[in-house]
Amino acid sequence: MKRSSRPPVLDPPPSPRRRALSEDERALWDTVAKQVKPLRKLRVTKAEAAARAEVLPAAPAAKHPVPARPIVPAPAPRVMKPAVPPLAPLGKRERAKLSRGRSEIDARLDLHGMTQMRAHRALSGFIQRAHHDGLTFVLVVTGKGRTGGESGVLRRQVPEWLSLPEFRAFVVGFEEAHIGHGGEGALYVRIRRARC
Repeated sequence: MKRSSRPPVLDPPPSPRRRALSEDERALWDTVAKQVKPLRKLRVTKAEAAARAEVLPAAPAAKHPVPARPIVPAPAPRVMKPAVPPLAPLGKRERAKLSRGRSEIDARLDLHGMTQMRAHRALSGFIQRAHHDGLTFVLVVTGKGRTGGESGVLRRQVPEWLSLPEFRAFVVGFEEAHIGHGGEGALYVRIRRARC
């Protein structure tokens, strides 16, 4: 008998199936899924919903296998920075104690006559030292500024600076001081306790 010189006919490879996700892949997927926000809600009519729900007949088997899509690795999850604590106003009781002298002001900083850059540096160093030293209430004197209807630059800037993330790690809250401590030209600042 003569053997045929044709190569044997091989069956096409089986179609790729979905595999189960490992625990690490599931955790990664859950992390990514929590960060996704929908762009907008789609309004689906009842007719469209019914059309989507219909089961399509199975497609005939393909003669040639369809190449599987390459698996693209998911990006590594971003490490989220801890949230910056929010500012909280001083309570009425705390403010009353400070204004009447029942609670002591632990330290004072006078920014009169300083440029914005110098005042910012001085305020930053002062607040960090107060936090490090475990102080509770400090007084920051900005001055009232010009008396021609326009308030001073530092009087406007210091509350904005204290609201920045660089200060919020050290500051619980702040409020305009009592007239006896400078009124509009000064701020009571409550310092956040240092974690041991």
